[in-house]
Amino acid sequence: MAQKVVVRIMTMDDEKTKQKAIEAVADLYGVDSIAADLKEQKLTVVGEMDTIAIAKKLKKIGKIDIVSVGPAKEEKEEKKEEKEGKK
Repeated sequence: MAQKVVVRIMTMDDEKTKQKAIEAVADLYGVDSIAADLKEQKLTVVGEMDTIAIAKKLKKIGKIDIVSVGPAKEEKEEKKEEKEGKK
């Protein structure tokens, strides 16, 4: 099952650092999608990958905090199930 990892990178304050972070994580096996938010300095990674491997790659860029690790939820599927259950 896919998991969602949210990491805060303290030094991600410009486009260059953001691009480095995305490229570092994109090399990992099992990554499905990556989203970066410069305002909150957060990087969200979804897929079947190792959280420790993500942390090791990003530590080379700067100080990191793992905000959350959990299952990636498909909102569309959940909404369909709720509608079917109500009928």
